[in-house]
Amino acid sequence: MKLFSILLLTLFTSSVFSQGTDLRYTEGTAKLKGYLSKPKNVKGKPVGVVVLHAWMGLTAHEKESADKLAKLGYIALAADSYGENEAPKNVQDAGKLAGYYKSNRSIYRARIKAAIDQVIKAGADPTRIAVIGYCFGGTGALEAARANFPVKAVVSIHGGLDKGPEATTEIKPKVLVLHGADDPFVPKEQVEAFQNEMRAAKADWQMIYYADAVHAFTEPTAGTDKSKGAAYNEVAAKRSWEHMKLFFKEVFGE
Repeated sequence: MKLFSILLLTLFTSSVFSQGTDLRYTEGTAKLKGYLSKPKNVKGKPVGVVVLHAWMGLTAHEKESADKLAKLGYIALAADSYGENEAPKNVQDAGKLAGYYKSNRSIYRARIKAAIDQVIKAGADPTRIAVIGYCFGGTGALEAARANFPVKAVVSIHGGLDKGPEATTEIKPKVLVLHGADDPFVPKEQVEAFQNEMRAAKADWQMIYYADAVHAFTEPTAGTDKSKGAAYNEVAAKRSWEHMKLFFKEVFGE
């Protein structure tokens, strides 16, 4: 009976939390390892979604998001922006890695473009692609819009709103920013500069604030101590997911 229970739990866990598989791919000489999740009983070419990770690299959080998106009918790739053997061991490593890519945005953009190519290669409709990202990955999602990659929509979830030195031209992808109203890591000046950037680029953009939410509000491992500046907020996490679903329905008609 105990063995049966273990087997049942294993089957349940794998079906609910491990729908996808690892995907190795490259960008130039960089070896990357993402996580690809596909919907069951795929008909035609579904919408493809690239999920960009936060500064700690590809974790269970992004993989779970990919699985949830697949259950909604999307092909989702939780992408690897750092490299297969470059996962940070601590926040100091994470800060250095994220800082490197934010200071070298052309390299970061190339990693994002490689992920877009991979989700299309996996069977997604090349005319219906979205990029979403958490924290550092939210900055990456906005970079996909600034670069006018062949995507219809981008979603930044508690992401940094700062930009690199590259000039922003007219932005074609639709932009959704889901933001903690009390996020101390994104100062008011950065928010204002971002909004002015979107206006100047004639972007179709929207920004939603969540009360009582700070940075990393969708990440359960962030804890609940808001005084640290990063904390999980269950209400904001659920609302942001629903807002993203509504946004995708508007853009893709799904």
